[in-house]
Amino acid sequence: MNLKIKRIGISGIYLFISLFLLADEGMWLPQLLQATGVYQKMKQAGCKLTPEQIYSVNQSSLKDAIVLFGGGCTAEIVSEKGLIITNHHCGYSSIVGLSTVEKNYLKKGYWAKNHQEELYCPNLSVSIVVRIEDVTKEVLKNTNGITDKKERNNVINKNIQEIVQKATQGTHYNAVVKPYSYELQYFLIVYETFKDVRLVAAPPEHIGKFGGEDDNWMWPRHNADFTMFRIYASKDNKPAEYSPDNVPYQPKYVIPISIKGYKEGDFTMVYGFPGRTQEYLSSYAVDIIVNDIDPRRVQLREKKLNILEKYMKQSEVLNLKYASAYASIANYYKKWKGEMLGLKKYNAVEYKKQLEQQLKSILQNKPTALDSFNLVIKNFSELYPKYQYYQRLADYYQECFMAIDAIKYIGNFVDFFTEYNRYKMGLSNQLDKLKTQLSKSIPYSFHLPADKELFIALMTDYFNTIQEKDRIPFLDSLYKQFQQDVQKMADYLYEKSLFLSEAALKDLLSTESDQKIRDFESDLFYRLAQSVKLNFYSQILPNIKEIEESITDNQKMFLKLMMDYKKDKLYYPDANSTLRVAFGKVKKYEPRDGVRYNYFTTSKGILEKQNNNNEDYYVDDSLRTLFIKKEFGRYADKDGELHIAFIASNHTTGGNSGSPVFNANGELIGTNFDRCWEGTMSDIMYHPEICRNIVLDVRYTLFLLDKYAHCDWLLKEMKIVQ
Repeated sequence: MNLKIKRIGISGIYLFISLFLLADEGMWLPQLLQATGVYQKMKQAGCKLTPEQIYSVNQSSLKDAIVLFGGGCTAEIVSEKGLIITNHHCGYSSIVGLSTVEKNYLKKGYWAKNHQEELYCPNLSVSIVVRIEDVTKEVLKNTNGITDKKERNNVINKNIQEIVQKATQGTHYNAVVKPYSYELQYFLIVYETFKDVRLVAAPPEHIGKFGGEDDNWMWPRHNADFTMFRIYASKDNKPAEYSPDNVPYQPKYVIPISIKGYKEGDFTMVYGFPGRTQEYLSSYAVDIIVNDIDPRRVQLREKKLNILEKYMKQSEVLNLKYASAYASIANYYKKWKGEMLGLKKYNAVEYKKQLEQQLKSILQNKPTALDSFNLVIKNFSELYPKYQYYQRLADYYQECFMAIDAIKYIGNFVDFFTEYNRYKMGLSNQLDKLKTQLSKSIPYSFHLPADKELFIALMTDYFNTIQEKDRIPFLDSLYKQFQQDVQKMADYLYEKSLFLSEAALKDLLSTESDQKIRDFESDLFYRLAQSVKLNFYSQILPNIKEIEESITDNQKMFLKLMMDYKKDKLYYPDANSTLRVAFGKVKKYEPRDGVRYNYFTTSKGILEKQNNNNEDYYVDDSLRTLFIKKEFGRYADKDGELHIAFIASNHTTGGNSGSPVFNANGELIGTNFDRCWEGTMSDIMYHPEICRNIVLDVRYTLFLLDKYAHCDWLLKEMKIVQ
């Protein structure tokens, strides 16, 4: 494939592009399906819904049952009592937060038997879209003729504030205005946000996360990646803070659930809140991502994972302490590895260059547009080396310094000490505020031996990689002070730091003078955390923001040229955590030579993978017995087997986790939870041969609720279509 791409010329690229035009690429705005011509393509693919049934402001529609879950995932409403389904990994942190060693809901699962047993999840909220409006003209009002970017942004921000205020005034709604297509368009999204959300059902970790990190991002899959929550509201069905008096939310629309199954080639639709894609990047950007940014992040995260895994195996306490952090780190570690492989395999940099060359050829007889194109390419060639330099330093801040809990923990005090010093002469309550912050932080929650080992591994990488001229000055001086021995530096910091001494912290709480505060401010670990924070926010972040603003301006010109002159495809805005529709078909795939994957998995695969000496592949006796006896009930497929998961060609990304996957009739057939590893490049370049989304078959979800957990009361709430 790579050789073919390298050999094709300007004319040959059309054949390659046609693959994408015929593919199921795209994350489409639901309110514009008909206006953009996308609905016709959906209909041709098999969709039987009308545009109004998918998205409507004037009547109930599927839109009213799609939930933004916790700000980073999607969920779907499946009962008239506000019951929602999302992924197990989306509910992971909430389950961890509710768990203790004695009541470990993460490990053992949780199945409420009635409303009274549903558990309130602090700090979890969900939002439902009320309406979406194009407000581009309103946002850009009074900006014509303004050449100063800062002044223009001030006008735009003022306009946005007025739009949001007008949309929410006199209501209980909240709203946001989001830029689309590099600020070529702006949309207002009005939400209804609910803060009383309660855990209803979660499978044990060995079922919900079956296969562990080995299977993450991979196909075939056999994990039941689902969790169920319930939205609660006030008695007048409005959002409310948690109260025992709240009642289950009554939604405008409830999604019917189909247990009829599916076959290869069937229409599928994903409806959710995809997080972020970058489909229109230049060759310069893709080159840096695939050859610099992704490799560095993968390398650093691999070090972290190896260390955390070692400590998590030592005790259940440590396993629970680091479970959420480990899952978060591992998720994108593996995603970036797959992204690199896919982009290299399909020679994405060369492909992007070919697209740029093709556009240039189209513009040969259009002097003004050609001048704009040449300027865009020149700007990219100058901006991305600068971006690469600062992004490397930013990656070390995020993946190295912020991965060390002691630095994050001590860094939390920097602003409080600064505020105390600034106002201590005029405001006597500053010391009380500082003490309040300290009291909230005692004791710290991380494991010192694990954190110290992380410090040594990551700091060693930092000093081996970052040249002296680019290092944080105080950190470099500290390194030299300890004879360039990271082990010695770590020994001193972790043993001598006052911030890591609970006795010293409690003593500080009783102080009435400045002397003890001076001691803490002289602490070397504090000064290290202070310098790391100061360096990032004063040196790295401002430069990255400035460069990114210039890249966005340039990218806007680039995309506008493509949309105006390269009309052989429909353009969709990159994902930005707003409501989108993606459609495709149930499809098998062949990611590598000689490797062919079927489009579904069954319970047979769980028994084949079972290894009760490995917690990632543990199968308990109850589940195993159900599988062996084939007690699948009405959830068996026509082939007599219990289907676990399936794959389709829908274009998805992070944020689509938990999204409902519909059949042609708008019935739920599964919950989206992942992508195939070889196709994670779809955030940057979708390719029909290997880009597949992975879906938990809803029949396996219902089977577990019914046959395994005996939650009949939940099944009675749902609209199940036989």
